[in-house]
Amino acid sequence: MRTVPVELGDRGYDVVVGHGARHRLAEVVAERVPTAARAVVVTQAGIGVAVDPGVPFEQLIVPDGEEAKSLTVVEDLCRSFARAGVSRADVIVAVGGGVVTDLAGFAAASFHRGTAYVNVATTLLGQVDAAIGGKTGVNLPEGKNLVGAFWQPRAVLCDTEVLATLPPREWASGRGEMAKYAFLGGVIEEGAEPDASLLGLPLDDQVARCVAIKADVVASDEREGHRRMLLNYGHTLAHALEATAFDPDAGWDLRHGEAVAVGLVFAGQLARRLGRIDDRREALHRTVVGGFDLSPLLPYDADPERLASFMARDKKAHHDLTFVLDGPDGVDVVHGVDRAEVVATLAAMDRTDRGGGA
Repeated sequence: MRTVPVELGDRGYDVVVGHGARHRLAEVVAERVPTAARAVVVTQAGIGVAVDPGVPFEQLIVPDGEEAKSLTVVEDLCRSFARAGVSRADVIVAVGGGVVTDLAGFAAASFHRGTAYVNVATTLLGQVDAAIGGKTGVNLPEGKNLVGAFWQPRAVLCDTEVLATLPPREWASGRGEMAKYAFLGGVIEEGAEPDASLLGLPLDDQVARCVAIKADVVASDEREGHRRMLLNYGHTLAHALEATAFDPDAGWDLRHGEAVAVGLVFAGQLARRLGRIDDRREALHRTVVGGFDLSPLLPYDADPERLASFMARDKKAHHDLTFVLDGPDGVDVVHGVDRAEVVATLAAMDRTDRGGGA
């Protein structure tokens, strides 16, 4: 079992990584939320991971899919908390992937203006990224994750045992985030070059390595003033692809990590177009994405102008087009990118064939 601390003073907590970590839940609740007399476990129907918070609890089921991340579902959760008699002294337990931890975390942040919660992450994506760092929220038709709150969990349990049942596309989604971390190794190791070496590590070490990078960034920039934006590498296009996929005539269905993989390749190509990196460094983005067995291809019918409009609404933006881009000193935040350069880069990307849909 590996323990990675997230150093945030009195809001700090541990991320426990390893086989069977979920069985530590009752111990964690007793230690981190000693006032809890009851709990509510929030999960999804297909997850099937049983937990025991060590206090009487009720279980709530939220819908599947990204569409569940809505204000309507948050309202349903908060009303259910009220009917269950949850007080500010009690605890919410999120059991699932990023959709569940985002929803339950935001509901916990809102209910009684802040109720403790613990994440039990059951997907690779959740374990290496979504469950850690206290960013909670939901989507609007106008964009992804536009409504939310920073509300840190009391603990995160990453049980690698439960990953054995993940379907292939869920593995791909998690590996998309792992590919992102391959470019962020310099955050905790100065001068570290991006590569696909994470794939050569045992699974527990892969997860712990990604958690350590995120924990270091979150500890230094909890509310995304600047450094934490680096964790959005590849995400600006990814979020735009996910948002436009809600269009009735959209021809693709990308999981989050799959979209991030495309976003990483785009970010490399945009950085090259802007003269921030050379051809070798741009090619490395494709090498890393391919090393994680992910597709670099833009959906065949994705409209560059429409994607650029969604990217302008990204939460990093300051009334401009803002991207996290590779450069001579590594990955950094770049404001005021010319829209024409963005559109041209998108137009030049390789695409899926018409039947692939990505």
